Parts: sequence; C-alpha cells; structure tokens
Amino acid sequence: MTTDPSGPSPSSDPIVLPSHDDAWVASLSGAIGGPLGRHALIGGSWWTPIRILLLMAVVTCSLGVLADQPCRAEDWTTNRQYTAACYSDVPHLFRLRGLAQGYVPYLDDPADHANSYEQVEYPVLTGALMYVESLVVPKSWPLNDRARFYYDVNAVVVALLAVILVWATARTAGPRPWDAAMVALAPGLLLTGTLNWDLLAVTLTAGSMLLWARERPGWSGVLLGLGAAAKFYPALLLIPLIILCLRAGRLRAFTVSAVAAVVAWLVVNVPVLLANPGGWAHFYSMSRERGADFGSIWLVLNTTHGPLSGLSTSQVNTLGAMVFALGCLALAILGLGAARRPRYAQLAFLVVALLLLVNKVVSPQYVLWLIPLAALARPRWRDFLLWSAAQAVYFVAVWWYIIEIDDPGKGLPVGGYDLAVLLQIGATAVYAALVVRDVLRPAHDPVRSSTGRDDPGGGVLDGATDVVTIFGQGAGSRPAHTAKPLTGSMPSEV
Repeated sequence: MTTDPSGPSPSSDPIVLPSHDDAWVASLSGAIGGPLGRHALIGGSWWTPIRILLLMAVVTCSLGVLADQPCRAEDWTTNRQYTAACYSDVPHLFRLRGLAQGYVPYLDDPADHANSYEQVEYPVLTGALMYVESLVVPKSWPLNDRARFYYDVNAVVVALLAVILVWATARTAGPRPWDAAMVALAPGLLLTGTLNWDLLAVTLTAGSMLLWARERPGWSGVLLGLGAAAKFYPALLLIPLIILCLRAGRLRAFTVSAVAAVVAWLVVNVPVLLANPGGWAHFYSMSRERGADFGSIWLVLNTTHGPLSGLSTSQVNTLGAMVFALGCLALAILGLGAARRPRYAQLAFLVVALLLLVNKVVSPQYVLWLIPLAALARPRWRDFLLWSAAQAVYFVAVWWYIIEIDDPGKGLPVGGYDLAVLLQIGATAVYAALVVRDVLRPAHDPVRSSTGRDDPGGGVLDGATDVVTIFGQGAGSRPAHTAKPLTGSMPSEV
C-alpha cells in the first residue's frame, strides 16, 4: 500500500484497492492473475492512481465524441441522430437560441429581433457557458459548419470538466481514489457527456464536496451556489448538510456554507435579473409550465391511462412537490434516527435520486448528476454497472420513441418506451435502497468497512460527536470505526 504521491491527499490512510475490497472486482481480476498481493509495490512510477484516472476520463470522452460521428457527419439534420442514438442539444440550440446570430442569452430579447429565435431555457451560468463557447465559432462559415464547430468546442470543454470532475471525486474519496474510476469509465459519461451542458453543474458540485471534505465550508458553499446557478439540483445538497450538521452540532459550518452558496448564486443572478427580468425568469416560468415529459413517472402514468392519468400540469407540480417533501422528511428521519450518522455522500445521493424519481422530466443526461454521487455513496462495481446498464437502455429507448412519435410504426411503441422508463426508475430506486441499507447497517457500507473512517468526505462531520438524534444512539455518542483499513484480506460480497 502507498499513498498517491501526485499531490496532497485529504487522508494519510493507505489506499484501498478495488481488487482487495470488492469481491466482484476480485473475481474478474483472475483473468490477469488475481488481486495484487499484500506486499505488492504500487504507485512507484509516474503513473499514479490520479493520473491513470484522468487518462481514463479523457479516453471515455473521446469515445463519446467518436460515438457522435454519424450525427456530426450530417450536422444533426437527419433522423440518423435518433436511429444512431447520437443526438445532442448543442448544435440545435446553437441554431435556435440566437447564439448563431451572436445574441446574448437573457439580455437580448427575441421580441426585439422579430422572434427569430427563443430565449435560453437554462439558469444563467449555463447560458453564460453557451455564449462563451459561441464566441470562438467563425462567423463567416455556413450555419451547419458553425454548428458542428460549436459542438467541437463544447466537446473540448466537456473533456476538461470531466477531468476536473474525476480529480475532485478521487480526492473526496480519500483513501479510496479508485472509486473515481466509476466516474471516469461511466457509460453515462460516454453516452451523455456531450448531449447538453449539465457537466458544468456536476463538476461544480463535485468541487463543492471536495472543499467540504477539506473543511472549507465557505468555499464549498461558493461552488454549490455556482452549481445552482448552472442547474437547480446542486442546491438540494444543502438538505443533507443541514440534517447532518444538526445531528453533529456543526450548524456553524452549515450556516457558513449556506450563506456563501446564497451569496454566490445572487452575485451571478442579480445582474441578469436587473438587466432583463423577463429573460432571467424564462427558465423558472418554463420549468413551472412544462407538463409531464420524457423519462418521468408522470408521463408513464399518463400513457397507461390509470387513475392518475390525465393530470394537469398544476396537479403534477403539486403532487411532485408533495412527494418530494415527504421524501425529504424521510431523509431527515433517516439522518437523525439511524444508529450511526450517515455519510454526506450517502444522503446527497439519496436527495438527488429522490428528485429524479419524482421530477416531471428526466432528460437522458441527468444521469450525470448521480454518477459521482453513486461512486461516493456506494462504490460497488457490480451494482454501479447494473444501474448504468438500465440508464443506457433508456438512453437508446428515448431516441427510438421520438422516431415513433414522428413516424408511427417506425420506432419504439409507447409500451416499450414506458418499460424503459420504469427500468430506469427502478434501477435508481434499487441503488437508493442499497444506500439506505448501508446507512441502517454500516457494516455493509463499503467505505466504512474498508477504511475504518467515519466519513472520508465529511469534513467537519468526520468522527464528530452526535448532539441531536432520534431513535438511535444517545446524544453525546461518538461513531465507532467498523473496521481497520483493508490491506489484502477479502471481505465477503454484500
């Protein structure tokens, strides 16, 4: 065992190797001679774990771009973008959101330009990235060539964000940096990395979690607020933070982080709000008025004509909010009532998974939101790959369902699409259930059972004394380590 010499580590604990910790990985390692021995020397070359992980991320992003080549060759102008499952919002929104004409998102009003385009429907930091990328596109080229080049620019940005994401996840994992290989090699990253701009918010969220692990709650909050300025979901991580900080009596750290998040969000949003309130509010009004859409349980309920079919948009909004609120209440009970305080990544995964289970739209690239959280919450390759397979099935199904909508009889019928949605939802629910089991039975938690640490990504929460609890051990108790770090023994598969 050795620590990674490529940079400072949040922990001096020995690195946990997947072939020593994960029985499924160990069984596969038989093809290359089995797990490393107890006295094997690793990390002695330039190829440290972090550098290998970053290379993995670059390879995955490169394969994703290659997979998009059938669409790129035709400028995303034919149905092949659906049949070959290589659709991307990027070139289309370049044409349709005023970026090709050089208009500034939110500040330029489509009504002032004969409504020749539509306003950007994302939070302002994502719109800013879209605009900055468009500035390097040659304006003299034909439109389709510029759209293709715009996609290429975004692909480079995606690769850079993916590298940072993997690095941050590996550092947050502490003595388990190889868990970040789940992010670097994720099928979801390959399939959806270049579909939209979600990786910006995902990377900011990962950076926030790393800074929290390094006990820098203020800067953690800044990145969380910036993440929420790119996509809404990062703001949800304040929910597990307040639950865990309340239990551990670390509300000051939470307050610092929450205030910093709000300030960062305001700094980005207020100037745009003041310059053009209508353009700024477009994302929020569209989110409110949008009906049940692709990937959601609400769309399935509509198509199956059951007792909850035919719900209006306002009814879906109300029911979705109620179910989400009840889910957050359950998370609070879990966080305060479990015999041992959950890890930050566990509750973070659960709250984002809850959002995707009840949301009225689940775009294919939303899988990116969960990938790093899944790797930190439950780093078990078999479970992760089964979950990823279900997401990949849905990724293909949605494009073939769109073909069916456009040309009935030529694509995937509604029944098949509904099954794919249910498979995706079911896989996420099962992964969440496994995380809940790990919380309730900490001996099943791969991180705690392999490192002996309370919470490597917990920052001020790691090893903290409980102050507020319900149903569990009394206040004033300190979490006990479940095991010493593994140095070569093979645990049974759980």
